[in-house]
Amino acid sequence: MPKNLQDTTTLHNGVKMPWFGLGVFKVKEGSEVVEAVKAAIKNGYISIDTAAIYQNEEGVGQGIKESGVPRDSLFVTSKVWNSDQGYESTLNAFETSLQKLGMDYLDLYLIHWPGKDSAKYKDTWRALEKLYKDGRVRAIGVSNFHVHHLEDLIADAEIKPMVNQVEYHPHLAQLELREYCKKQGIQLEAWSPLKQGQLLSEPTIMAIAEKYQKSPAQIILRWDLQNEVVTIPKSIKEHRIIENADIFDFELSTDDMEKINGLNKNERVGSNPDEFEVGFQ
Repeated sequence: MPKNLQDTTTLHNGVKMPWFGLGVFKVKEGSEVVEAVKAAIKNGYISIDTAAIYQNEEGVGQGIKESGVPRDSLFVTSKVWNSDQGYESTLNAFETSLQKLGMDYLDLYLIHWPGKDSAKYKDTWRALEKLYKDGRVRAIGVSNFHVHHLEDLIADAEIKPMVNQVEYHPHLAQLELREYCKKQGIQLEAWSPLKQGQLLSEPTIMAIAEKYQKSPAQIILRWDLQNEVVTIPKSIKEHRIIENADIFDFELSTDDMEKINGLNKNERVGSNPDEFEVGFQ
């Protein structure tokens, strides 16, 4: 169980990935994202997760540069967007992301969504395998892949994905996917762990938060970690960035974990990966 903000899980290729990081989805390019990244790093975060479609890679890179922390002390993730899928276009998209970030390698690069074209995401994966073999990225993975997508990808892949980043929170516990990823040695990672704030007024979580003298957000993020799921909550406020990460001084009991597990209703706040096709037209 992670004991602090710098603790890591070991991916199946031996690369160490922090259990906890800052997500920057919907954080505006410019000073907003620069300051959020700097605040996170200043307060001990070593993992930052962005994506081409967030349109804030330049600000993330600038925030990292201004933080004064060496690049090799950090873990930086980005993702290839749907309209860039395909072999050559993925290689080009990767170069664009690196250029915007001002870096010469990434720690983790993900396929953002599977889309409905299996041949296309397999071509994209071949490009990720090449980037990995060439040492341009330390680990490769996917995002928003269901079990059937993973099975299909793995059937033809040379290298198995190291990470699957998906919507994950107490209302969407992804039980089948979690079990499958565990068996395959694929690290599950949560986006929207707080269900865009909707879970903060969930009575069960509020009651547990009171018991531990913690915030509802801290209870949920602790639940992620105790379920062995990497988590990357988003915030632009420094006090919230600090508070989100203050989850290493307590442990949820088995009983309280079960209570939170019992909130699952397979309910999404984002798109279902089987239906999401934006950008493939």
